[in-house]
Amino acid sequence: MQGQNEMITKDQKQMKKMNLIAGFLLVAGIASAQTNWKVDKNHSSIEFNVIHNLIAEVSGAFKEYDGTIVSTGDSFKGTDVEFIIKTASINTGIENRDNHLKSDDFFNAEKYPEIKFKGVLQREDGVYQLVGDMTMRDVTKKVTFDVTYRGSVDTGRGIRAGFRINGKINRLDYGLKWSNKLATGELVVADEVEIVCKLELIKVVESN
Repeated sequence: MQGQNEMITKDQKQMKKMNLIAGFLLVAGIASAQTNWKVDKNHSSIEFNVIHNLIAEVSGAFKEYDGTIVSTGDSFKGTDVEFIIKTASINTGIENRDNHLKSDDFFNAEKYPEIKFKGVLQREDGVYQLVGDMTMRDVTKKVTFDVTYRGSVDTGRGIRAGFRINGKINRLDYGLKWSNKLATGELVVADEVEIVCKLELIKVVESN
């Protein structure tokens, strides 16, 4: 009788252990569930602004790019973000200026056809930042961008999320060193460049 009770107790302990392991795996699976998002390029843009002649501001955008965004929770904290931008797709609205930007004075689009970014979306006390590595002309630098998360919405045809990302980099850090000067000694094109990304993401529904 005592032996049977000991066996039952052992079985119960083993069953509890198995239940605990199964519960842990279930929770871990939920916590690590990944969601893929694609960029709605009809409602997104990758833009930049730079001071010209000390008094004006020139804007432009890159028209060709691909983004990979993988989140693991509703808050988007810890989301992996990757972008590849085609440098030859730069567009400021003036062909001669665009060709100059594609030349070796700036991007050298022929030799360095892509700008790359890989990082993680961080969230602390409700404040978002995108932290990662940006590569231009084979130069990689750590960058941090401020992020505004505008929320998500179910449009009836899928779930969408909106973000605004902005920050500043020094173009000289990446070898974009063209630096003609005004008579006063000021640069025609400022060293500091503001980057502004407006993104509308579409949740990817995996097919069974």
